Amino acid sequence: MGINTTEKGFEANIESCLVSSGFMSRTLAGLASDTFKETAIDVEMLFGFLEATQPKALERLEKVYKDQYKKKIVERLTSELNKRGVIDCLRHDIKDYGVTLKLAYNKPPSTMNQTLQELYSKNIFSVSRQVYYSKNNNNSLDMVLFLNGLPIVVMELKNQLTSQNVEHSKKQFMNDRDPRELLFQFKKRAVVFFAVDTDEVYMTTQLNKGKTFFLPFNKGNEGGRGNPVAYNDYRTSYLWNEVLQKDSLLDILFRFVFIKKDDLQDSTGEVIDKRETVIFPRYHQLDVVRKIEADVVEKGVGQHYLAMHSAGSGKTNSIAWLAHRLSKLHSEENEPLYTSIIVITDRRVLDKQLQDAVYQLEHKPGLVERIDTDSEQLAKAIAGGTRIIITTLQKFPFIIDKVGAFSRGSYGIIIDEAHSSQGGKASTSLTNVLSNKTLEDAMEEDRVAEDNMEDTEEKILETIAKSGRQDNISYFAFTATPKQKTIERFGTFDAQGKPHPFHLYSMRQAIEEGFILDVLNNYTTYQTFYKVAKSIEEDPEVAKSKATKEIARFVSLHPHNISQKTEIIIEHYRQVTRHKIGGRAKAMVVTSSRLHAVRYKLAFDHYITAKGYTDLNTLVAFSGTVDDGGVPYTEPEMNEFGERELPEKFHSQEYQVLIVAEKYQTGFDEPLLHTMYVDKPLSGIKAVQTLSRLNRTTKGKNDTFVLDFINDAADIQEAFQDYYETTGIESTTDPNLLYDLQNELDSCQVYNEEEVDQVCELEFNSKKKSDKAQEKLNAILDKAVDRFNKELTDEVKEEFKGAATKFIRTYSFILQIGPFTDIDLHKLYVYLNYLLKKLPRTEGSRIYLADDVALEYYRNEKVFEGSISLEVQGGAELPAVSNAKGGKPEEETEKLSSIIDRLNERFGTEFTDSDILNKEQLAKDMISNEELVQKAQNNTKENFKFSYEKVFMDFVISRYSKNEEFFMKILENQELKEYMMADMFEEVYAGLRG
Repeated sequence: MGINTTEKGFEANIESCLVSSGFMSRTLAGLASDTFKETAIDVEMLFGFLEATQPKALERLEKVYKDQYKKKIVERLTSELNKRGVIDCLRHDIKDYGVTLKLAYNKPPSTMNQTLQELYSKNIFSVSRQVYYSKNNNNSLDMVLFLNGLPIVVMELKNQLTSQNVEHSKKQFMNDRDPRELLFQFKKRAVVFFAVDTDEVYMTTQLNKGKTFFLPFNKGNEGGRGNPVAYNDYRTSYLWNEVLQKDSLLDILFRFVFIKKDDLQDSTGEVIDKRETVIFPRYHQLDVVRKIEADVVEKGVGQHYLAMHSAGSGKTNSIAWLAHRLSKLHSEENEPLYTSIIVITDRRVLDKQLQDAVYQLEHKPGLVERIDTDSEQLAKAIAGGTRIIITTLQKFPFIIDKVGAFSRGSYGIIIDEAHSSQGGKASTSLTNVLSNKTLEDAMEEDRVAEDNMEDTEEKILETIAKSGRQDNISYFAFTATPKQKTIERFGTFDAQGKPHPFHLYSMRQAIEEGFILDVLNNYTTYQTFYKVAKSIEEDPEVAKSKATKEIARFVSLHPHNISQKTEIIIEHYRQVTRHKIGGRAKAMVVTSSRLHAVRYKLAFDHYITAKGYTDLNTLVAFSGTVDDGGVPYTEPEMNEFGERELPEKFHSQEYQVLIVAEKYQTGFDEPLLHTMYVDKPLSGIKAVQTLSRLNRTTKGKNDTFVLDFINDAADIQEAFQDYYETTGIESTTDPNLLYDLQNELDSCQVYNEEEVDQVCELEFNSKKKSDKAQEKLNAILDKAVDRFNKELTDEVKEEFKGAATKFIRTYSFILQIGPFTDIDLHKLYVYLNYLLKKLPRTEGSRIYLADDVALEYYRNEKVFEGSISLEVQGGAELPAVSNAKGGKPEEETEKLSSIIDRLNERFGTEFTDSDILNKEQLAKDMISNEELVQKAQNNTKENFKFSYEKVFMDFVISRYSKNEEFFMKILENQELKEYMMADMFEEVYAGLRG
């Protein structure tokens, strides 16, 4: 008969597995299908469950509602589901006319209660394939899993043997599933949506069209993303063989899933809205919690566990789940295994999140107590047997003393990120006076002080060692970067006596799954930076700013020449970094001592004032008091606000650069931090922890940048080796390498110049995002994809993809140093970014895509602004390339920042880059207006001006909703309106006639 390679065969295998484990195979057809489309509930299965488990409750409701009782119960259930959500209703029942109806029975903790055991066994798990869910269309879902008639899990399945994969599943959820359909409405019905193929699984808990955010739900494969080969099964078979099995699914629904509530704030910190997110555990979170719990049950109290989970692993949720489950563990005699679970952390977010999660899981307040006063409060909580106690790292020795004294109790201690906290609280030596010290002296003194600093991790290990092994205490340590001593203390020993983490979610996997960024991708030593900057210093378009020339003139940099480094840092920040992340990117300067930090702050402020820059403000962070030449400095005085306010102030739009000395090098999470300027020797774990401040992701952040004035790239790479298999650090890059790569790519004959131009025409000349433009883009790219598939050997295919990836990476890297403007290279860069997304992926292939914000910036400022030429180092010249039409004379280009500075200075406004882009869009709206085109074509400039001024405010009002603050200033300020109208007139008139 052969092999059934279809998607239906994949579905059938999953269904067969679930049915063999106790699921009922259920086809929703006829009346059942119509009812499901109406209610998004399998009503027949719901009443099958209620009749088997709660007949008396149904009898009471039948007396009230007569023959309408089923209809009324469904109406009441629908109302509660729509108001409270399916999770809350499953856990905490619904009430109808004083009658309680349970919608599911969780597995009892023991078999002692026979009644509960029997009720649990009557849960009805069903699986339906090809489920038609809508009255508005004939779309169907591949698979839906139900619990007692309530839809819980929706799956879209793809089989690579039919040339489709998990990416197609995601697109199906985003493009073909309307979030307004009752089945897909947030919280009300389905809990989780899985996109599945034979190799990978992704999940989401909220469908939101193109904004739908999918999380990987994969095991990991040899330290990276994906899944390992499964014996005689699919790589993704763990999903239905383990995770979606009946007991596992109930456990997730009753003891994992919760609703996370966040306050949304504006730039002033005022709460403007609230956002809810359904939290469903990622695979490694589910795995670590369950494995630790199982090991504790097997071995009892007194063991040590190390979870080495990278940043981006969701440690906060993992710890919250673990704390709750450990607090619920009972012995065979039905006694609590732990008197209290004590969570040691300095993260305030964990407190609120854990309290919210535990309350949702149990509906009992007061189970979690945060120790926020003194040790007496902590002692009372321990003595009183509070279920979950949250306290700080500094109180650890006191805790050990107390729990050691209570021999009758047993305790689980969860340690969150066992290393120095962000405050960088040092020993008293750091408050000593540094008067009349040279920078070299200060650097050495602070190095010694840091080495002797009260390291929290060392303190914890020392305290545990002193107290000896205590059989009534279990330790659970979560950290991304454990020291060797930590691994030895908390690790699990193998047969050879070597300690290892009990559970691992590696930095590499976190990077490959997109939860953190690889900070080594754009790591640049000063020598590299200087060499590349010198190569591109002749860029004529930035000749006015002299920024690159200013960098390149520092041939030799004295180790402690702060003024030179200040100039390099500020000009690089303004030229490159500030345009990242939609103009919100921030930078950190890591200095060698507190005296360095003070002098950098003074040098920054002096340079900024001297240059007249109004778009750059700095903060400084250091401990104690620094006396420089008889003048004392403290952090609060230099910043003009208290220490505790710094993280929030730095996150605001007011400040762009943070200068630090030890403080904020660890335990500091600021997603907008994009660039780090390192002026301090770094090695080992300190290098990893410091540079990892950059790795947090946020919308629009696709890369990071490090400029290191001191350290050697090889040493940094070695420091990361223990925590992640590095992909390598950028070595010296010659911009001319791009021409070699361009020749190599051209010779493969995958694309032609006309196709590159067509793609760039769509990219740069579209007035707004266009569905039609997407059609054209795909049609152009498909020509190259077709040649790639048909005409290239496998070897040449890999060479082409490798060269294209390297081209994109090298070009992006060089743009981090300074503007490198060659029109043909930039067009190829844009084209390849699209083409690589469409070329077939091979196992393990990775694509380094450009930063969209950088692309946007260079698109607006560099690409199509008159005549652009480049002088290549060595004297070779490229022909001038012009985008001008007819014989239009070359116009002098102007930096976007100059436009902003001019407007802000004249009108006292605070416009940003994005505001000016709104101005440009306003001009484009007018240029694309057919009525104005006719008037411009048929009138002199003077006559047309009357029509232009008459409709100008109409266009302003039409764009008001896109940026209310910007356009309101035009509406309110007559002088600004007239200035803007006059400023845009020539551009609009020329565009309409062009």
